[in-house]
Amino acid sequence: MDKALLLNAYREAVDGMRKGNFKVTLPEVDNKEDPLALLGQELVQLGIALDQRFEQIGKIQKISQDISGGSFTHGVLDRVYETFHQLIPYDRIGCALITEDWGHVRAWWAKANYPERLRIRAGYQAKLAGSSLETIIATGEPRILNDLEAHLEAHPKSVSTRLIVAEGIRSSLTCPLIAEGKPVGFLFFSSREKNTYHSEDRLAFMEIAGHLSTLIERSRFYQQIHDLNQELLRAQDALKEQALRDALTGLLNHGAILESLDEHLARAQRQFEPLSILMVDVDHFKKINDSYGHLVGDTVLKAVAATLQACLRGHDRLGRYGGEEFLIVLGGTPLEAAQQVAERIRAEVAALQLNSGDETLSVTISIGVTAPKPNTTEQPTSLLARADAALYEAKREGRNRVHTAAVG
Repeated sequence: MDKALLLNAYREAVDGMRKGNFKVTLPEVDNKEDPLALLGQELVQLGIALDQRFEQIGKIQKISQDISGGSFTHGVLDRVYETFHQLIPYDRIGCALITEDWGHVRAWWAKANYPERLRIRAGYQAKLAGSSLETIIATGEPRILNDLEAHLEAHPKSVSTRLIVAEGIRSSLTCPLIAEGKPVGFLFFSSREKNTYHSEDRLAFMEIAGHLSTLIERSRFYQQIHDLNQELLRAQDALKEQALRDALTGLLNHGAILESLDEHLARAQRQFEPLSILMVDVDHFKKINDSYGHLVGDTVLKAVAATLQACLRGHDRLGRYGGEEFLIVLGGTPLEAAQQVAERIRAEVAALQLNSGDETLSVTISIGVTAPKPNTTEQPTSLLARADAALYEAKREGRNRVHTAAVG
């Protein structure tokens, strides 16, 4: 064939590859050993290699887009496991991150397609200094081990290798994860077959690791923000709960129990449900304080509070109304049943035996019981006033007793 025509065909092929057309078709040359014929063969092979490379890059970009939607590290890694079969063969993928002090590598996530128990799971860690992983960081290059059994024979002290071989893994590819020039960890692709990974795929492995490093580091940063936010919310809830509690007894404080009464009363009136309240007072509490001191008085209040709480259901509400007074809100409880609850509470407190030095101290309580007036929208203040009046009657009648106010 005319050499000028052949060179022109080569130029057109090169121009086509420049434009993204890598499928090279060249004229036949009789003499296959001619230098121009050999050049043509190289062009064809180059076109095939570039076509494969660009197809691989396209897959990497597509997969990166697919997995970048994962908000946190585990979500990103789950997507890696589901999608990277298109690029790399594996039966198992693991991710380990370098600890902040650079002392250890800690397993963060792992997933496999076999039923055997994973020997290296989240939380497992190994020293970084002096390990083969430290060498991978130093070189920035992936490491391929295509016969892990032979590697274990050569390095019998490698606990990690022994554990992964025990899972049935026979070859591995370890990619360093480097985000913005900083090593952050490792991604381990593992196969149960020997000789799975090939050094000619090194460029693809590096590109995959580069994409993943940024995604994993970003998602780990998001995870830290999320965890910090959750911690702040828990602290906020704890402070809010603390603000609702009486410091001495741990019960709802005055404001919180009144708020609970408002809510229960409004619900009872709206849904036509029964509701009762108990106003409780520790008998002769001033005398206890004067005779035994405030520390003993505090002990009495805490013991009474604990006894009241133990007599109630989970949805009942109990609060320290003030000083030695307590308020109990019994949702879904008619007046007659509330009287029975009050009598049981009175008896339980009367049975208490508290030690004060060499003395045994007995405590009693008086209780006023009432309920909202039927078929009305009675206000909490009116209900509380009636309960307080009933409590006054219980005291006037001799204390250590229950008095119920009629609701008409």
